[in-house]
Amino acid sequence: MISDVLSDATERMSKAVDVAKEDFATVRTGRANPALFQKILVSYYGTPTPLAQLASLQNPEARTLVVTPYDKSALRDIEQAIRDQPNLGANPTNDGTLIRVTLPELTEERRKEFVKIVRTKAEDGKVSIRNIRRKAKDDLDALKSEVGDDEVARGEKELESLTKKFVDTIDEALKRKEAELLEV
Repeated sequence: MISDVLSDATERMSKAVDVAKEDFATVRTGRANPALFQKILVSYYGTPTPLAQLASLQNPEARTLVVTPYDKSALRDIEQAIRDQPNLGANPTNDGTLIRVTLPELTEERRKEFVKIVRTKAEDGKVSIRNIRRKAKDDLDALKSEVGDDEVARGEKELESLTKKFVDTIDEALKRKEAELLEV
């Protein structure tokens, strides 16, 4: 029973780390990266639809991204969604069949702003992991009458080491992303 609680917590913490890493990927560095555009929602026939479902994304140059819509009627909506995205600062150009997005050079001030955003996303990931730990600890406490205090205490120690491992994973990803952001 304790192993079930711990394996469930491990799985959920792992997913929380994956979500944090995906969030990091949506913050731009000096290079254009298709992952920046993954979470952009386009109003497609009145329904918010992820850009990745409406178009293919290519990266021909370091700071340029080419968006080729599958449905040409969605061109204007895609262009507007990219323009409205707050953290990109991009100005897309539409030639009737595809959209070219050239990302401007990052200033020192903008880089520091992005570092703050990434740190906030990392903290959100850590809070998520701590919430999973709290739930797992409650589940372990509920098992005290069935398995005994010693077993539950061992389970809690293991839970703490799991939590530390996943928080450290987020911290490592944060350090890498900060280094990438501050690299000129």
